[in-house]
Amino acid sequence: MESEGIAGIEQFDSPGKGRGLRVSRAYGVGELLFSCPAYSYVLSVNERGFICEQCFTRKKGLAKCGKCKKAFYCNVNCQKKNWPMHKLECHAMCVFGENWCPSETVRLVARIIARLRHQRERSPSEKLLLLRDMEGHMEDMDNEKREMNEAHIAGLHHFYSKHLDFPDHQALLTLFSQIHCNGFTVEDEELSNLGLAVFPDIALLNHSCCPNVIVTYQGINAEVRAVQEIRPGQEIYTSYIDLLYPTEDRIERLRDVYYFSCDCKECKTKSMDVEKIKVRKLSDEISQKEIRDMVRYARNAMEDFRRHHYYFCLQEMCELSIDKMSPVFDDANIYVLHMMYQAMGICLFMENYDGAVRYGEKVMKPYTVLYPAFSLNIASMYLKMGRLYIALDRKSTGISALQKALAIMEVVHGKDHTYVTELKQEMRGE
Repeated sequence: MESEGIAGIEQFDSPGKGRGLRVSRAYGVGELLFSCPAYSYVLSVNERGFICEQCFTRKKGLAKCGKCKKAFYCNVNCQKKNWPMHKLECHAMCVFGENWCPSETVRLVARIIARLRHQRERSPSEKLLLLRDMEGHMEDMDNEKREMNEAHIAGLHHFYSKHLDFPDHQALLTLFSQIHCNGFTVEDEELSNLGLAVFPDIALLNHSCCPNVIVTYQGINAEVRAVQEIRPGQEIYTSYIDLLYPTEDRIERLRDVYYFSCDCKECKTKSMDVEKIKVRKLSDEISQKEIRDMVRYARNAMEDFRRHHYYFCLQEMCELSIDKMSPVFDDANIYVLHMMYQAMGICLFMENYDGAVRYGEKVMKPYTVLYPAFSLNIASMYLKMGRLYIALDRKSTGISALQKALAIMEVVHGKDHTYVTELKQEMRGE
């Protein structure tokens, strides 16, 4: 399968990083470098009924599958296009009923296997890199991740054995490892999880905590846009992780999920770490031991929060954690911000909009300092706050927040993106 390439983009051996991508011409801020359709994708079960399974269009009045009654589509054309993938699940959902519960990763791999079985030529998602050539880091996996892969394989056999012929066990281990490293969570403008997808060409982008491009989504296409000026010959970098956190946390996350350490300028200088782990200014100086102990507590609290699933418990956990950290950490400390952001989400879920605004206002200003200028995290916060203000009859404040969101979205999504068009309509009251 011969590579056709992408105009303005070339693959090269990046020193110390392996494969990478660089530009052959200059790109300005907000300019589209390239787009990549998903090789395979799944819509999150939670989004069914709101978003089309085939094209990921969000709209009202979607038509449901006549058999399983659980998949929804824009029209008959979308349903027909999606049938080769939906048929893997349609009958099984009817048979298993409420017991049908494969993970999104298992669902995605099932679809990849089905597509690979019929693929004869390089797909539009593989102009630079074939899916089978994606990195998997199997040799770097610890026992916990190996056990997770085995559990995924068991789930694949349990839910899909009647409709799929599986490759051998080693090939399945390789495929699940590749998806673990290269799967993308497709998100909307508020960073809500819409589904999981794989984009082989996008997987060639290396990581930096000072990224010069950002990946966003237009339906089932991933788009790569410049968030800094990029000169000819420069490598293009995206961020694999949330950039809010201090250097030690970011490096730990990269090692755990992607098996490398970052050596970008920010990781070398740690220039933002003091601001990110900001402590209170008190008459009695806070000792380094107190700070280290509180950082350890905060990390454990974040992990405990991640493992819980009951909103009433989570709300209490957030409040207790914030109270515990407040004597040592400033309100703009990222660990306090993390818990405030989670508390805001819980308030939104429970329709406590006043509470959500109260937490959101504490988070908003520090976010604009701690994240890069063209950050999806900042844009999504302005969006949420703007919509909350309007819902609480604070229209002028809400419109001001939405205008700030729009300014960022026009760069990271592009001025012709559906989200940008919809937001402009929303601001006009349409």
